[in-house]
Amino acid sequence: MNLRRFPKEIKIGSKLIGTGHPAYIIAEIGANFDADISKAKELIKAAKECGADCAKFQTFKSEKIVSDKGFSLMDLKGVHGTWRKSVGQVFKEVEFPHEWHQELMDYCTSIGIDFSTAPYDFEAVDLCDKLDIPFIKIGSGEVTWLEMIKYIASKNKPVFLATGDATLAEIDEAVRIFESTGNKNLVLMQCITNYPSKIESANINVIKTYQNAFDVLTGYSDHSPGPVVALGSVALGAVVIEKHFTLNKSDSGPDHPHSMDVNEFKIMVDYIRELEAALGTTRKFVVDEETETVIVQRRGLYAKRNIIAGQRLSSEDIDVLRPALGILPKYKETIIGKTVNDNIEAGRPIFWDNIS
Repeated sequence: MNLRRFPKEIKIGSKLIGTGHPAYIIAEIGANFDADISKAKELIKAAKECGADCAKFQTFKSEKIVSDKGFSLMDLKGVHGTWRKSVGQVFKEVEFPHEWHQELMDYCTSIGIDFSTAPYDFEAVDLCDKLDIPFIKIGSGEVTWLEMIKYIASKNKPVFLATGDATLAEIDEAVRIFESTGNKNLVLMQCITNYPSKIESANINVIKTYQNAFDVLTGYSDHSPGPVVALGSVALGAVVIEKHFTLNKSDSGPDHPHSMDVNEFKIMVDYIRELEAALGTTRKFVVDEETETVIVQRRGLYAKRNIIAGQRLSSEDIDVLRPALGILPKYKETIIGKTVNDNIEAGRPIFWDNIS
């Protein structure tokens, strides 16, 4: 039995994701609702209008995700080091209250967009299960918390596992734990955990590594500026794209500056849908709009000079010109030495009916 066999198609809410289906696009609202349920609804509505398939949050209680004492022992150089408050304070201020989940999920349903969240403790996972959200996202920071991965997978819901700052060995271990539960509905998400991350760090080609190593559906949870990484990921077969989403990049809060605003997100979605249309199929064929150009841009055999009936054709009698009327150029050697049945005026195509 091949334990590494994952489905090539997964149902997420009312949609199917996988090869041949549109990419599933997540507007990661995260902390950008700024502790205001009305703003959360405004973000959800804007995400829907931008073409997102899902409005996603993060569910945690600060004391269950960070240790202020632990962070105080570090000389932070990254984004956490830019905060003027302690890490614990910042996380406390951006908690997504449990009691808001049902109301916001109902609001999402009412306007036709999926609701989901990334849980960061066991109580939050149980809430996701109770709400019956369409998928559970596991953030990159949890990739080595195998107990949590197993607990989430055991809920038997589709799981999107982000893999930022992880080695292939760590990802392999997480995937094995996931598989041990019997849940095969997994999407591995390439990710760079910096906010914002650099375009040159994106390493989109890792998506192909995941596809080859794990035979699994793939996605990209992207923190880089602009749509380039998302578009490259879709071109390589990513079926899920996640980007942080805000109404205003200048709003206060940890995630606003590296989020896409409404206009940027809409442009990205439109580009993705246009790219999907352009990608087409692996089958090569002449499309409808080429039915004329397949003639006008190709060449055929033409009389270079007036040819008299009964004459034997020589190479000097034949020109190779556009459009591709009459005999194709690959048959030039075949007709040399053949007798012509009819007079052929110079500049006219040579047809098989002209040759005996």
